[in-house]
Amino acid sequence: MALLGFMLIVGIGLGWGIGTQVSPEKHIPARTAADYLHAVIEADRTFYTQHIVERMEAMLIVTASEDWVKEKTLPLPVQFLREASRSLHVRDAPIRYRLISPWPLNAGNAPVSDQEQKMLDQVVKYGEVVEGEVTTNTKRYFQAIYPDRAVSRACVSCHNAHTESPKRDFKLNDVMGGLVIEVPLE
Repeated sequence: MALLGFMLIVGIGLGWGIGTQVSPEKHIPARTAADYLHAVIEADRTFYTQHIVERMEAMLIVTASEDWVKEKTLPLPVQFLREASRSLHVRDAPIRYRLISPWPLNAGNAPVSDQEQKMLDQVVKYGEVVEGEVTTNTKRYFQAIYPDRAVSRACVSCHNAHTESPKRDFKLNDVMGGLVIEVPLE
């Protein structure tokens, strides 16, 4: 019993000593933050696409459309993502995210720079995340572009049938573009 008590006191003393010597990490790595954000964004978007848009359309309750406000329909999944991102800007959140594609249906979803175009080309070719750094208005950001895959038949049929679509042969799970996530480095 005395030995157990002695070991407990020594263990507590060592733990306290080590704890006061090691400072807690002040920041998580930018890539880790981007990975966490990507996981949440993709989960929300996939759920919305598969369990809201597809289900409502299958039940003939309501459809999704590009002019969703005027037509009083559901927003398309890309619009759902854009509106969620826009609400972060209203709150002055330091992170940014958006969809881009080499085959955008909307010109606003094209890469904004040569560097971003090159990164997107890699994402589409290999289906893996590509990372880099960008500077906007003197602020440095970690930028990661994640593959944006066709997660449902609604994605595929919409893009293949759209009159403005430059590519009409998408299949389920194809990389249709990239999800850009930017996290401030300061």
